[in-house]
Amino acid sequence: MKLKRIGQAAAVLSIGALGLAACGQANNPGASDSATSGSAGTSGSATSVTGTLSGSGATSQEAAISAWQTGIATSQPNLAVQYNPVGSGAGRKAFLAGQVAFAGSDAAMEADEQTEAKAICGPDGALNIPAYVSPIAVAFNVDGVKTLNLDAATIAKIFAGKITTWNDPAIAEANKDVTLPDTKITVVHRSDKSGTTKNFTEYLTAAAAADWTPGVVEEWPADLGGESAQGTGGVVKLLGTTAGSIGYADLSAATTLGKVSVKVGETYQEPSEAAAAKNVELAKRTEGDSANNMALTLDRTSTEAGSYPIILVSYHIYCSTYKEQSTVDMIKAWGTYVVSPEGQKAAEAAAGSAPLSAAMSEQATKAIATITVAK
Repeated sequence: MKLKRIGQAAAVLSIGALGLAACGQANNPGASDSATSGSAGTSGSATSVTGTLSGSGATSQEAAISAWQTGIATSQPNLAVQYNPVGSGAGRKAFLAGQVAFAGSDAAMEADEQTEAKAICGPDGALNIPAYVSPIAVAFNVDGVKTLNLDAATIAKIFAGKITTWNDPAIAEANKDVTLPDTKITVVHRSDKSGTTKNFTEYLTAAAAADWTPGVVEEWPADLGGESAQGTGGVVKLLGTTAGSIGYADLSAATTLGKVSVKVGETYQEPSEAAAAKNVELAKRTEGDSANNMALTLDRTSTEAGSYPIILVSYHIYCSTYKEQSTVDMIKAWGTYVVSPEGQKAAEAAAGSAPLSAAMSEQATKAIATITVAK
């Protein structure tokens, strides 16, 4: 698996661009100068679009977004896609405020957000389209230690502050060949509203509810303490400079840190692209969603060999309708490229993500094709 540390420069949307987007029609931010007639819905299509498309959201997608920006320029040289990595929650908020045309989010929209989206997206609301699949690494900084075996209960107790030193018997028992220091454990978590946090706490809640009582959250519980940092990059940087620390981050960003192999059944599974893909195969469409809304419910407690349970499926959230044909054309060109085999391979090479399956890619392409101009 080829991994790349996330960089900000290529993906950042300037404040000025955000301001211009906010001044446009509610669901037509970043409108293009022009677009040719015909469908813009296939990667490599002869149809050309011109303009600037704005998005914001998940920091986990930064490396993939950069690869997609580069990749789509081949077939759509006149389409500029700008993305502000502000975190999943802030991205969805900007989308619902009509400031950006799409959001990147490590969590699908909640029911109340879907209701709110109808104000800018029309009666069918917004679409959650899977775009990026990646393991969440439980990453640590312990001198001389590169990997540790931990089960769900032990991970939950560490992050809940119930296990406080690295040589605790629960850690030592599963790692008899590792010399563990008596160093204090420093938990590092996200300071912002984060889809990565939501996915991580979904795992803790499903697999170790007795030891993790806060439940599923996007904002880390203040009463648990620890050290916090903004975004994926901030967490990884803080982990790298804090001896004895442990945290959670997209695997693509945690290349220099130690990583936990998580107990699955009777074995320990390291985070990997293949193991993440295996878990997605076990996922089910969220009950009650429409045919074109592809939010997934993941299996966090699977005992199937080769499956890694702490993963995120990061979505691109689009309106079902936009006010301008030019915006529809740009969204279709961008969205279809992202979920295409070509786009997924680009993300895999840049970020070590697990490509969408052929079936899921096809379903996502068909869903994006239904996006139309509001009537």
